[in-house]
Amino acid sequence: MNSKYIIDNKSKRFALNIIKLCRRINEDKKEFLLSKQLLRSGTSIGANIRERLNAQSKADFINKLQIALKEADESAYWLELLVESETIDNNDFVPLYNDLKEIIAIITASINKMKANDDCE
Repeated sequence: MNSKYIIDNKSKRFALNIIKLCRRINEDKKEFLLSKQLLRSGTSIGANIRERLNAQSKADFINKLQIALKEADESAYWLELLVESETIDNNDFVPLYNDLKEIIAIITASINKMKANDDCE
């Protein structure tokens, strides 16, 4: 796997796992409000990461990553609410939350690297 696209693959896999979790929450728990919020933010991460590939400028590229970072942070919030409200258990929460922390770290490092390259020019 090309390391340049690790974040693409991780964010897509995360989105697919979020879709499965939200589907299960809807069917088993009949919980629709929080799961809808998580579904929206959790799938938006990868969409914004993908969108960066068509950025019109370096600033636009960074902006797409910053939006993905915001969506990732929002997803963390919804996951926290779901586990703290006992809608999901730690078996669902921990792997997704760990994946999310890894995605956030990669996005943050990418943004910082792009900004640092601006300082050198």
